[in-house]
Amino acid sequence: MSYKIVADSCCDLTDEMRNWRNLTVVPMTLQIGDYIVQDDENFNQEDFIRRMVSSSVLAKSACPSPEAFAEACEGDEDEVYLLTITDKLSGCYNSAVQGVKLFRDEHPESTKKIHIFNSLATSGLETIMAYKIKSLADSGVEFDSLVARAEEYCVKNCGLYFCLESLDALKGNGRLFNLGARVIEALKVKLICRRTDYGNISVAGKDLNQSRALTKLAALIAADTEGCDLTGKAVIVTHVCCEEKAERVAHLIREKCSYAPENVIVVKASGLNSLYASNGGIIVSFNK
Repeated sequence: MSYKIVADSCCDLTDEMRNWRNLTVVPMTLQIGDYIVQDDENFNQEDFIRRMVSSSVLAKSACPSPEAFAEACEGDEDEVYLLTITDKLSGCYNSAVQGVKLFRDEHPESTKKIHIFNSLATSGLETIMAYKIKSLADSGVEFDSLVARAEEYCVKNCGLYFCLESLDALKGNGRLFNLGARVIEALKVKLICRRTDYGNISVAGKDLNQSRALTKLAALIAADTEGCDLTGKAVIVTHVCCEEKAERVAHLIREKCSYAPENVIVVKASGLNSLYASNGGIIVSFNK
């Protein structure tokens, strides 16, 4: 059976993924005042961050329309696997649901099988899930079994931590909810946050110094993966205009964890992740 993976642009692409012929990315829209840009292959991270830093206006994002997801379902493929950012941080999942309904309404004769995965996360965890879906599909796993196995994998075998220079974009757009996080930020403490099994954000640690915070982040991943067979598993280190810092984090993970060195991959954040992680932000996604 032929298949296609459709991901929103929160999925941080590796160089290998850019060459996948059966991957479609549906872009978010980013806005800083009157400046509006699509989060697509033409997105310029450095230019966008310069605009964010110099602007007094809060940067915002908009999820793709249902029509965009419906269009992405078009084609000759027998199966379509949609992958979105967690529904706790975005309306993208709901837009995808409406898009599939729209596709069904427009093509009542279609027997195409379609499933929407709520990644319960963002960034490189979507990347890891895309690889998992592709691996299962390429192995000939039947649709319903693939969906069940990938859904379970997302919860039980994937994790994400992040450490940001600023929480302003997350806080200003309503992605942080507790006063404690705001107080800690005011005291200039660097938070280490993680995604929960429910797709929310929680605090996993903190430090006054970001270098030490990043070391703690690597140690948390080492603890989470202790005793796991990491053969063929991967870590995606996503950065926003701080490649040197990302390489340092990748080095720490290679030292502390038993991932194959070549499977600890540094990538540049997509537009949406650049907006919310902000200048100097680091997001680390992993499977185990």
